[in-house]
Amino acid sequence: MRFEVQFYEKENGERPVKEFLHSLDKKMQAKLSGLLDVLEEKGNELREPYSKHLEDGIFELRGKVGNDISRVLYFFYYEGRIIVTNGFIKKTQKTPRKQIKIAKERRKDYMERVKKNAEI
Repeated sequence: MRFEVQFYEKENGERPVKEFLHSLDKKMQAKLSGLLDVLEEKGNELREPYSKHLEDGIFELRGKVGNDISRVLYFFYYEGRIIVTNGFIKKTQKTPRKQIKIAKERRKDYMERVKKNAEI
């Protein structure tokens, strides 16, 4: 199966993950960009230390440069689509609940809009 990474897009056209990636330093940008490429290649076969299932179909892509740790959350959708929902700089041991909640909200929004567009 061929996988395709897509950035979640708000109704106003904003892509929060793209903005997050652009806010990072060049080394971390390169690291996460490379990991997104690997994710596209491996899809659901990508495992730790690069990818980890958090809960309820939400996964995290794990980037580390020196002591800096960044995460990008994503979920799988039909036909090999991987939707990247949000990113954050990791400062604590556990993934913040707030970030998982954002990923779930964006997944719900994405799926509702895809369904609505399919009905048109």
